[in-house]
Amino acid sequence: MYGVCGCCGALRPRYKRLVDNIFPEDPEDGLVKTNMEKLTFYALSAPEKLDRIGAYLSERLIRDVGRHRYGYVCIAMEALDQLLMACHCQSINLFVESFLKMVAKLLESEKPNLQILGTNSFVKFANIEEDTPSYHRSYDFFVSRFSEMCHSSHDDLEIKTKIRMSGIKGLQGVVRKTVNDELQANIWDPQHMDKIVPSLLFNLQHVEEAESRSPSPLQAPEKEKENPAELAERCLRELLGRAAFGNIKNAIKPVLIHLDNHSLWEPKVFATRCFKIIMYSIQPQHSHLVIQQLLSHLDANSRSAATVRAGIVEVLSEAAVIAATGSVGPTVLEMFNTLLRQLRLSIDYALTGSYDGAVSLGTKIIKEHEERMFQEAVIKTIGSFASTLPTYQRSEVILFIMSKVPLPSLHHPVETGRTGENRNRLTQIMLLKSLLQVSTGFQCNNMMSALPSNFLDRLLSTALMEDAEIRLFVLEILISFIDRHGNRHKFSTISTLGDISVLKLKVDKCSRQDTVFMKKHSQQLYRHIYLSCKEETNIQKHYEALYGLLALISIELANEEVVVDLIRLVLAVQDVAQVNEENLPAYNRCALYALGAAYLNLISQLTTVPAFCQHIHEVIETRKKEAPYMLPEDVFVEKPRLAQNLDGVVIEFLFRQSKISEVLGGSGYNADRLCLPYIPQLTDEDRLSKRKSIGETISLQVEVESRNSPEKEERVPAEEITYETLKKAIVDSVAVEEQERERRRQVVEKFQKAPFEEIAAHCGARASLLQSKLNQIFEITIRPPPSPSGTISAAYGQPQNHSIPVYEMKFPDLCVY
Repeated sequence: MYGVCGCCGALRPRYKRLVDNIFPEDPEDGLVKTNMEKLTFYALSAPEKLDRIGAYLSERLIRDVGRHRYGYVCIAMEALDQLLMACHCQSINLFVESFLKMVAKLLESEKPNLQILGTNSFVKFANIEEDTPSYHRSYDFFVSRFSEMCHSSHDDLEIKTKIRMSGIKGLQGVVRKTVNDELQANIWDPQHMDKIVPSLLFNLQHVEEAESRSPSPLQAPEKEKENPAELAERCLRELLGRAAFGNIKNAIKPVLIHLDNHSLWEPKVFATRCFKIIMYSIQPQHSHLVIQQLLSHLDANSRSAATVRAGIVEVLSEAAVIAATGSVGPTVLEMFNTLLRQLRLSIDYALTGSYDGAVSLGTKIIKEHEERMFQEAVIKTIGSFASTLPTYQRSEVILFIMSKVPLPSLHHPVETGRTGENRNRLTQIMLLKSLLQVSTGFQCNNMMSALPSNFLDRLLSTALMEDAEIRLFVLEILISFIDRHGNRHKFSTISTLGDISVLKLKVDKCSRQDTVFMKKHSQQLYRHIYLSCKEETNIQKHYEALYGLLALISIELANEEVVVDLIRLVLAVQDVAQVNEENLPAYNRCALYALGAAYLNLISQLTTVPAFCQHIHEVIETRKKEAPYMLPEDVFVEKPRLAQNLDGVVIEFLFRQSKISEVLGGSGYNADRLCLPYIPQLTDEDRLSKRKSIGETISLQVEVESRNSPEKEERVPAEEITYETLKKAIVDSVAVEEQERERRRQVVEKFQKAPFEEIAAHCGARASLLQSKLNQIFEITIRPPPSPSGTISAAYGQPQNHSIPVYEMKFPDLCVY
């Protein structure tokens, strides 16, 4: 029967006749539109026939492909597209299966035109919103095939571009069709993402190849429109924009693997571009997930080449800055912790020369300059990311970094030995560099919050180390914190300006919080400034930093009391240069004289006391004529002009404390305090931090000097603290605790077991003792005060106070209300 129906067209099923009628005799004539309208109407009227129509069209298309009748193939695909656009009935799922089968057949073909045709049909299908869900449809083949097309290497450049663009469009269609449909296959699975993401990145990577051929002006718009790189970027942005919270990791991991496999971290241009696309495409609340992925990848590559790690860090820097504008979440300290850990590892690699800690035949030799480049990249990243954080988070980061700095103190032991010293020094320098990056531009109205006690103590303890570079970093960090009005660069050079108004300084009145801060920490700051001035290894940069610090304290944190103390401090520095107990070189002594002249010239003009300004001006003019080597203009230059002998400095060249006390005392300043010479109070922490390493300190000599005793020559002998002394102290403290515990036990036992009469008698005795003490206090309080009439003479010519009752005393009228 079926054979008869096949021979006689009138007996064939209607849907087959309708399908056959849409094909013309000559394929160049195209689809017969009137017959196509009849087929569409029939499919809408009898939706149960739609699956058969699809199966028959698929059968014809496969036959035409095998016979190379590509004209009819195009007509069949056009008919399928129109049926898909028109029909949304429940039976469309079976029709879609036939459609996808035909698309797969075209994609399997070796003909580029058929591949492009099948891709275009699939893209049209992907844009259709289906009314009924599909539970069994799979797109694995299409993901694989479209990804393969994205990597096309056809000999013809134009055909290769078209195939790649078709592959990108196909992947975009798969994403659109499946990403929002929970019933479809999960496109975010690693097996799919490992194909889709690298395919898009591959086309992004080869954008230079397309741009290297400059098209003619008339062809330029068309070329720009057909650029695979732009299409891949648009598809990648769409993919990442649709990613939910749980899918970010699967989308980012293939990017990292692709950059690793193709060694794209070292130029870091492409890697930076990729992550900028990622950070601007994902939802802002997902930014911290990308940062976490990069941090984990950095840890995983901790033994990779320094150039690779530097590339990852710079990409992380770019991503972190973008993420900070959205939501960074709990990854702030995690990020800084990872970067500081990588900084320590890099220091170890540079010192040992290998990633394993020991050099062997199979060990990869590390280049020290590459490690330095990586360290600078880490420090730059720390600074750039910290600059985007709010003040409270920035303060936490500052405290966190400072807690990582190894300090040679009793509470923060450091490594001993030559290797340990080098590691400690490099770690201190790198962490202080990081801290300087974070503190640059830090704005905080309350200095108590900006420089809390625990942070300031640790920072100032490093200011007294022997390493000149470390001391310079500490001074610059302090300047960054104190400078809140951008005056820092105005004191970059030391000079004695006749009129400081040309500097255009921004000066505000000292706030109450700043006054409290200076009352608490001023002596600590002064002591470290004074001791820093006495360092023999100071160079010009140190004196410039000290001058800037003194000037900024005078502008930002100064009241009358602070001004007086700063003047005393600078005069004490002048005495250091004059007396020269430290045996300083000639340059250091001249530099201290010049530093004092520059600062007193500045503070005299800030206080605007004419007599004070006149005295400072007279001394400076005298030095210009007879001792220019004591002024900054001759000392802080490329070739300083120094004096051969500084021992016989005449008094006219010096700023006199008595004269300054006199002129400022007449203007309301505390003259008594000005007359007192400044004497720093050294602490054990200062002495300990001055040493190179704690391991070299065999015993700590603690000297207690009594400054209040009239005989300053007599000193308490130094107590030598040794291992035995410490052991004895620990044992004694344990014994005291045991005695106290035994006494408490006896008291509790007594109250639990003793008779009531005994306890009552004991408490009564204590009550009587308390009453007697209270009576003594009341007697002293009630006793009338001495009479205002003065004293009277008693026997033996000694004065005796004469007291009268309070109610008989006569008070002046002004005291009566």
